[in-house]
Amino acid sequence: IKVIVPYPAGGVVDVQARALTQSLATELGQAIVVEARAGANGNLAAEAVARAPADGYTLIVSASFMINNPMLESNLRWAPKDFVPVGRFSMSPSYLCVPISSPAHTVKEFVELAAKAKPILQYGDGGGGTPQTMATEILKSTAKIQMEAISYKGAPPMMVDLINGAFAVAVIPSSVAYPHIKAGKVRALANTSSRRSAQLPDVPTIAEAGYPEATVVSWYGLHAPAGTPPDVLKKLEAAMQAASNRAEVKDRLAAAGGESSYLNTSDFISFLRTDTQMWERINKTLTK
Repeated sequence: IKVIVPYPAGGVVDVQARALTQSLATELGQAIVVEARAGANGNLAAEAVARAPADGYTLIVSASFMINNPMLESNLRWAPKDFVPVGRFSMSPSYLCVPISSPAHTVKEFVELAAKAKPILQYGDGGGGTPQTMATEILKSTAKIQMEAISYKGAPPMMVDLINGAFAVAVIPSSVAYPHIKAGKVRALANTSSRRSAQLPDVPTIAEAGYPEATVVSWYGLHAPAGTPPDVLKKLEAAMQAASNRAEVKDRLAAAGGESSYLNTSDFISFLRTDTQMWERINKTLTK
């Protein structure tokens, strides 16, 4: 079985996927190869899996790019209808981070800094369909500040430049940001999730910092190519549930900066419907 990760090796999606797949392989009695296929905001991986045989042997680690990209981009060579959900396994906080040399110690201070900056400040952009970049765009819109995007293929490559102060700010997934926050190399101004993280309980949520509109939730699941037989999907769902219930998987997800958040296929479909409606509202706000 091949599990395709649409972002760079070592990033939050890759790390959390590997936290699950070891136990998933045991449950299925099959070897699982995790393959990072980064590029084009997740589109390269999505296109590859959409064209793969619908036999349960090729899966994609899904995230909000599967909802956002079709809303934001034209001429995609894949569509949401090319996939069927298997289940959700994790959720993860992200942090609005600045270099430790930044004079900003709060979101309010950063907004004031950005409003006065000439030339305008730059921010790290890990991909247009990611929750992290969307959170930044929402903050720009609601705070009425201008910033210039510096594009990267995911969070790990941008971290060194953020530490060195090559740009002013970035929203970084917890698995990438946390070690550098704890080491004092970057400063977390806010958690962009809906609640504070046990990981960094002293870091306020973006809502507490005064910008609730910029609240975004990062989630990770598994999708299969459309047309995968129902009995195969049921087998994958059962194995995923059993793996997600294992204490060692929950511990590995927590160590990777996330939290176990399993949803079966039916509940995952309902969640995706609600999440799609949320992103539709956000995208309409940003394009006004």
